[in-house]
Amino acid sequence: MIWDREKYIAHCKFEYTGDEMLTDMFGLLVGLDKEWANQGATQQEIDRTAFGFDTVKITGCPLNCFAITGIKPEILEDNATYTISIDHYGRKTKLVKQSATIPLPLEYPVKTFDDWLKIKHWYEFDESRINHDALQHTAKLRQEGYLVNAWIPGAFDEPRQLLGEEGLCLACHEQPELISDMLQTITTTCLKVFERVVDIVTIDQLDTHDDMAGKSGPLFGPVQVEKFMKPYYRKVWDFLSQAGASIFANDSDGNMNPIIENLLECGINFMYPCEPGSDMDIVEVRKKYGSRLALKGGIDKYVLMKNKEDIKRELTYKICDTTKHGGTIFALDHRVPGGVPIENYRYYVSLARELML
Repeated sequence: MIWDREKYIAHCKFEYTGDEMLTDMFGLLVGLDKEWANQGATQQEIDRTAFGFDTVKITGCPLNCFAITGIKPEILEDNATYTISIDHYGRKTKLVKQSATIPLPLEYPVKTFDDWLKIKHWYEFDESRINHDALQHTAKLRQEGYLVNAWIPGAFDEPRQLLGEEGLCLACHEQPELISDMLQTITTTCLKVFERVVDIVTIDQLDTHDDMAGKSGPLFGPVQVEKFMKPYYRKVWDFLSQAGASIFANDSDGNMNPIIENLLECGINFMYPCEPGSDMDIVEVRKKYGSRLALKGGIDKYVLMKNKEDIKRELTYKICDTTKHGGTIFALDHRVPGGVPIENYRYYVSLARELML
């Protein structure tokens, strides 16, 4: 089913629309398409169009709040095993083809405040960040039922792109003024961009990507969220919510439980992918936070590697009165892992549909 913006927003705001939502978030891990083809899956099953997942009519907003570096990416080395490239941050990266779809940086452009000052202009405001002509078309699409979605740099993720995870965590203690200046610069640019945009079109959903946690917990604790993330997120969200935005979504893998309350105080009201393997139990999260936090994901991807009884046990627990009737978009908690039989995937989708009735 293709949902329009009003129905989708109502669902995410915990209003029961008469339907539940089942979607596919991130697709298949590398190599699973070949496994499924060998098991007799159709091309429509491999690309998941055969399963009728629920989607929302959505359009991106023609703006850019991210780094504008002027650096042209280039491939330095490419073979059957890996690709070495220069990315748009100027970093040398390595993509291991057999196991990954995202290249990992081998170096980072910032170590000191002086390094930051050399590239600070990447994040400063310029009118070219907004495509004014395209905004008129976006406004028209919204009138036709499309959800207008905008992305801003993650308060954890963007500094991490510049310093690396270890460098960022150390800088929070050793160079806090560096992290604060980065996020203050991004905040100022985002506000200037959105001040111009909302005169033409209402943004419905604000998205940010942080991926700041592993199984043992997040790399920022409550103190760092309060000190670094909250001033940025709160200012941008307060402005956009007053201008009509409804959803502030955060994408972070891993165990986010220790800072969910702090993120709610930042304005975030929607979270995904909710990985059960990292103790993100959507039933327990819903019981604790109720209608303060909408969720997407939460179904254990690894259970699809087991038998149908295991799949039934997982789905019966997750798709229940606590999580249904608004506020949950049911999905696997990340990409479908290698080793999942197509027959198990078919059973998962069929049973999930049955339980959502």
